[in-house]
Amino acid sequence: MKLTKKSHACVRLEKDGRTLILDPGMFTEEDAVLGADALLVTHEHPDHFDEGRLRAALEANPAAGLWTLRSVAEQLAPAFPGRVHTVGHGDAFTAAGFDIEVHGELHAVIHPDLPRVTNVGFLVDGAVFHPGDALTVPGRPVDTLLLPVMAPWNKISEVIDYVREVRPRRAYDIHDALLTDLARPIYDRQIGALGGTDHQRLASGASVGL
Repeated sequence: MKLTKKSHACVRLEKDGRTLILDPGMFTEEDAVLGADALLVTHEHPDHFDEGRLRAALEANPAAGLWTLRSVAEQLAPAFPGRVHTVGHGDAFTAAGFDIEVHGELHAVIHPDLPRVTNVGFLVDGAVFHPGDALTVPGRPVDTLLLPVMAPWNKISEVIDYVREVRPRRAYDIHDALLTDLARPIYDRQIGALGGTDHQRLASGASVGL
């Protein structure tokens, strides 16, 4: 499997000539969805869900499908009948040749006064876990954790403890568009030293083989 980091929370996974794209939001490059055979969206916030980008991907490939939670699916299902699938915690399905499990139910708390929206994480091929905007522990071994390092809802101590609890073989940063270049070495050093795993950061557009 090949993993390509795109801006913020979006990643592309490629295997056997097919492409799976997760969370193309408003901070993601417009061309990030090109060539998608399947798309996954963790929740409705615009840094993870950009309706225009998803419509473009589904229109470009009539065989492509979208798997997401109800709040997102309802916005796109009427235009793409049979191609938008609603999923929730505990579901399992196959999309574009990838085996996917759904873990988690709620977005992390931003502030007690703000209602929590639904959020699901996706475990791909039993190896790569994208938690969306939550520190969900999938309850099974994870080889590669896509780690949300900087958000209004987290702090670095929580990120470090999350890595320790999931115990992946390696972790790659996501949810990092708001992290300044001045802060990145601090996050790299502390998560790398205290997380207990191989912690790495990819520039947007960079790829690795898994």
